[in-house]
Amino acid sequence: MTKREAIEQAVKDLLPNELEQFRAWFEEFEAVAFDSKIEPDARRGKLDRLAEAALREFREGRAREI
Repeated sequence: MTKREAIEQAVKDLLPNELEQFRAWFEEFEAVAFDSKIEPDARRGKLDRLAEAALREFREGRAREI
């Protein structure tokens, strides 16, 4: 059994409250991982053009709340 398969089985074996706790932990884990990937690009200004376009669309009323 691979490590991934063992983790999948362990997750399947969690009680409902344990699964809820695991889900919350994993969501935070993914958020931190994503932030660490995108942060260097943000610091270098690579996302500025996209942010400006999104703000322009919002000001022009071409965006909607989700």
